[in-house]
This record gives sequence, structure tokens and C-alpha cells, in this order.
Amino acid sequence: MPLTKEAIDNERERIAQLVLDLVDQRGTEITHSTLVNESGLSKARFDQVFEDEDDVFDAVAALWLRPHIDAMEEVLRSDLPPNRKMYEFFRRRFVISRDRHRADPGFFAIICEMGAAQFERVRSYVDLADHYQCELIAEAQAEGYFAGLEIDEALSLINQIVSNYTLPDSLIYLGDKLTEEKLARIIDTMFIGLSGEAGDAAKGLNTIRVAS
Repeated sequence: MPLTKEAIDNERERIAQLVLDLVDQRGTEITHSTLVNESGLSKARFDQVFEDEDDVFDAVAALWLRPHIDAMEEVLRSDLPPNRKMYEFFRRRFVISRDRHRADPGFFAIICEMGAAQFERVRSYVDLADHYQCELIAEAQAEGYFAGLEIDEALSLINQIVSNYTLPDSLIYLGDKLTEEKLARIIDTMFIGLSGEAGDAAKGLNTIRVAS
């Protein structure tokens, strides 16, 4: 009997969580055959839920990255001033990754390896983050920041400046050297001086304060 869409969605999430749990417990990636055996589903039923191994990865990525997407969308809906809004856009995702890394560095490293190996399949999430960031840049430009820069140019510059706070692998190598306080200084500096107009820096104020 075919599964309903709701049943498929529920099974996809359950099995995606199972993948994360098994990776955590065993300290290694899980083979497709092992997952089928551990899922509690027949092979035929499993194949109704997932088209192939890539589809399993997509479900795991969606579950793992959901808190990041929720954080970005919450910031976009907020009425914060542009510099604080940009800071929160990066800070909240950084804190999610930092806390996961601190909780279990080994597990976090395996998940990073899985993502790197399948980067083309997570590119849509990177593109989504860039899309949301462009909205923040446009809002900031409406208030006089990033003067003289095209949105795509500002996006590229900002991404290079804050890359250590968006690439999860950075936590493996830099760990506690990455802090919310440093991120606040970086964002403030961008808003003060990142401009395409020679001799006329975009206006900005050093107003970000990290909650204690």
C-alpha cells in the first residue's frame, strides 16, 4: 500500500534523525544497507520513502540545517537596525554550530566531512543564505551603508570577511578563537568602512554590544 505524503515526510524525518543518532553512537558514517536494516522498514517500504542514497543525504541535511534556516528567517523578520540585524544573522548560526562542536567534537567533525563530500547537494542551502543576506544588504544600503557597492559585490566581500563564522570546519581548527565578541567587532568594522566610494566610507556607528 502506498504511503501518504504525510507518512513519507514523517518517515523521512525519523530516519534522518536515525542517521544522525547512528553516526553519533558509532563514530563513523553509516552505509546505506546498514541504514535499511536499522530503519525498521522493509527494503520495499524504505524505497517508497527514499529514491536513493542521495535522497537520504538530502533528508539528513534538511534536518541538520533546519535550525540555521529558522534562525536566518527569524532575523529577517525582526525590526533590528541594519548592523545589529547583520550581526544576528551570522551570530545565531555560529552559536548553533559552536554549541554542537563543543557538545561532541568528533561527531561534529564527521558531519562536516559528510557535508564536504556532498557539497553540491547542500549548495542550495548556501544559495538560500546568500539570498537572505542580499535582502539584509539591500536594507542596509537603503539606510546609507555599503555605499557605491553592487549587492553582489557587497555579498562577496562580506562572505570573505566573515567566512570563519559561517564555515563549520573553522570551528575544528580555530575553536575558541572564534567568539561572538570578535564577530561583533568584525560586523561593526564592515558597517563603518565597507564602501565602494573612494575617500567616503559608508556611515556607521560602533554600537553592537554582546549580551552578557
